[in-house]
Amino acid sequence: MVSGEPRSLGDLLQRIAEVASTRERVHLGTIMQAVGTRSFGPVLLLIGVILVSSLSGIPGMPTTMGVLLFLLSMQLLVGRQSFWMPGWLLRRSVPSGRLQRALRWLERPSRVIDWWLRPRLLYLASSNGAVGVAAVCALLALAMPLMEVVPFSATAAGVAIVMFGLALVAFDGVFVLIGLTYLMTVASLAIAGLL
Repeated sequence: MVSGEPRSLGDLLQRIAEVASTRERVHLGTIMQAVGTRSFGPVLLLIGVILVSSLSGIPGMPTTMGVLLFLLSMQLLVGRQSFWMPGWLLRRSVPSGRLQRALRWLERPSRVIDWWLRPRLLYLASSNGAVGVAAVCALLALAMPLMEVVPFSATAAGVAIVMFGLALVAFDGVFVLIGLTYLMTVASLAIAGLL
């Protein structure tokens, strides 16, 4: 297992794949141990990857990720240095085969995304920027239970969460702007569709 925090999407996927290859079912707590739980960025990226992948189709997964996202975001907002998560959440698991298929599907997009990552607009991806991202993510988390019933909405939210996670992991503030722009576009389209 590679030590330290992941610094790219490919690195995160590799760590999850290593865990998935050694067991039949993979618990969320095991995955979080592999990616590290002391920083907001890697965990945020993990949540986004789960929501973007086919795993978001598992009943209850968007709500579970919403609870995790809300807990993490609120802890960052109140200034905790490390994150606490309830045992029932960490015991949630998925079949290893399904997880590995999702990871293989994400391999090619991860190479393209990682190619674009570099430290830029650091004030957006620094500790102050992370607080702003956490506030946006807390709002997204509150909407997750509703996303269980609207097809592909959890995946749409997951894309923004991946962008925010990448920004914090690679200190790339451009990805914060991409995530915010994407969210505003999706929200505008959703509102227009309701009117």
